[in-house]
Amino acid sequence: MVSLPYDLQMSSKTPTAAEQATPAAAADGPAPAAGGVPPPAGEGGSGVSRSGGSHADLWRETHLGRLLGHAMRRFDERVLQLMAASAQAPLALSNLAARDKVGAAHIHITRHLPLEGARLTELAAWAGMSKQAMGDLVDQCVAWGLVARKADPRDARARRIVFTPAGLDWLAAFRDAVVQAEAEFRATVGPEVATVVALGLEAYAA
Repeated sequence: MVSLPYDLQMSSKTPTAAEQATPAAAADGPAPAAGGVPPPAGEGGSGVSRSGGSHADLWRETHLGRLLGHAMRRFDERVLQLMAASAQAPLALSNLAARDKVGAAHIHITRHLPLEGARLTELAAWAGMSKQAMGDLVDQCVAWGLVARKADPRDARARRIVFTPAGLDWLAAFRDAVVQAEAEFRATVGPEVATVVALGLEAYAA
């Protein structure tokens, strides 16, 4: 009796039922996760990020500038929520905040205007805005009674933007809201991470 070479024996072997029921891994792609659930889109080699782009484009979702922008918007939105519910803030301004009439742009004035006041050009530069855009914000805040325009004692031709008494109450409510929002941030990320973030941002912005 003539025996066949080993490789010919294997090629002529009839596959078992278990082998027939098991598909080739290479044809199926990535193996399913535990429990037979396939990996979600964007994982397990699909090459698609959560926004629908490829992993090669993922840097646009995760770069530092975008994360900082998202964090700042979330922080400012929380501050406005707290100010809308504040008993210390003037009622008319709280109502405006509750109806989303006061936006993150208005926080620029609350955040940057010194107690002694400032010229429009100075305020625009500190907020990183154009003079025209800041002028529109100031006009709105004047109408709300938050700030007023007064003569500049150093230059009779110039005007200074200053807080009104209601604006100072708003500023005090802003301070309390910022303190609470910062406490919530520390509770979310942990005190050690919060300290590192604060120190890092302070050094980076210097």
